[in-house]
Amino acid sequence: MTSEFNARSFDRPRDRVAPDSLRGHWSDGAEVALDLTEVTLVVAIKSDCDGCREFINADLDELRLPIVVISAGDDESSEWQGARQSVFVSPEAFRLLDVRCPPFYVLIDPFVHRVLTEGVLFGPEQVAAEIARYLHA
Repeated sequence: MTSEFNARSFDRPRDRVAPDSLRGHWSDGAEVALDLTEVTLVVAIKSDCDGCREFINADLDELRLPIVVISAGDDESSEWQGARQSVFVSPEAFRLLDVRCPPFYVLIDPFVHRVLTEGVLFGPEQVAAEIARYLHA
């Protein structure tokens, strides 16, 4: 269900370094390192979150960039079984990206090792609108 109001992030993005890779595990797998080789959207989610649920169940092909959905822990993984987007469990990613409280997104550019923009996650359309100017530069 898409929200009727025009939600958007309002905090100014914090300028900071972005990592080249993230370590963790897929909710159903072994430990892995994800190398970030192109501009990537990292979305931090939590349980009992309508915007998170909407995001991980949405068709995100229109965004046309790699997307990594992260969680700080395994305890919510049963809530996300059967979702379109896989969940990468990585408390380290939260620390490296300075994600203080999900739901939150971070757009990173590994070529310059910087966070391009960030914001609160309300849903896929809102995130797409907020990151669009960084993708067509």
